[in-house]
Amino acid sequence: MNFRLDVVVNDIVGLTGLLIIEAICKGETDANNLAALRHDNCRKSEEEIAKALQSNGRKDYLFALQQEYAQYQYIQALIAECDKTLEGMLNEWVDSDDTKKSLFIESKVHKKVNKNTPKNIDLNLKAYQFFDGLDLYAIEGFSHGTVLTLMSELGSEGIKKFPTAQHFASWLRLSPNNKISGGKVLHSRTPKGSNRLKIALRQAANVIGRLRDTHLSNFFNRIAFRNGRSSAISATARKLAVILWKMLFNHQQYNPPSIYEYLDQKRKRKVRELQKQIAKLDAKINNVKPSLITN
Repeated sequence: MNFRLDVVVNDIVGLTGLLIIEAICKGETDANNLAALRHDNCRKSEEEIAKALQSNGRKDYLFALQQEYAQYQYIQALIAECDKTLEGMLNEWVDSDDTKKSLFIESKVHKKVNKNTPKNIDLNLKAYQFFDGLDLYAIEGFSHGTVLTLMSELGSEGIKKFPTAQHFASWLRLSPNNKISGGKVLHSRTPKGSNRLKIALRQAANVIGRLRDTHLSNFFNRIAFRNGRSSAISATARKLAVILWKMLFNHQQYNPPSIYEYLDQKRKRKVRELQKQIAKLDAKINNVKPSLITN
């Protein structure tokens, strides 16, 4: 219909876009009248919007738009019904346990709420109660979608089926599949296959890659510098899986190490690697200079 609504608004189903589309479906074609429906948050002026809304009067396209808009409204109604059912299920799980029901946590204002997030549900509080007082939103990159996926895929006790974090990461197909022959690693690749939780963790890892000066973002950047962003996403997703297992299996809060703690852990890991190499060479620790071990 020659309407270039996508040029003047970032989201055509946002506040401004929906008002204009609804008016068009009702028969309004005057560009100035349509531009007057602009929301105050819209960056473009009414004059700029009016220039992009010059109709050619095609009635066949108008009919198609009316049907598509009706279908959009129908889908939104189904989503609202789904959100209402989800709220009822969460309330049922939490209210059945007096201990969970008594838990409370303040909302996190720094967490961006996506427009597709279920309405009228405090997911921050529900997740805190659902997982017995564990604050999963403290993990960088975790969104409402990540936590909801975790609830639906594992439930509150599903993590208990995995005896170690390595088992959990392997189930998610986030652990490398090492091919070894004669004691030599031929190649190490993450096996194919996916599930909803793996996808959610990879999306969270991608978000972490855009953060700055956090424990996980620094880890992401180190991997990305050596092997590229794709490998960094997989490695960070696996790290998130390990963090999740430790939180849920051991029932402990997320406590990221400081930069000094990280360096200390790195030194200790290097010492262990050197000790293993010495053992393979059938040498004794006493025959090695202490400076080589402590450094």
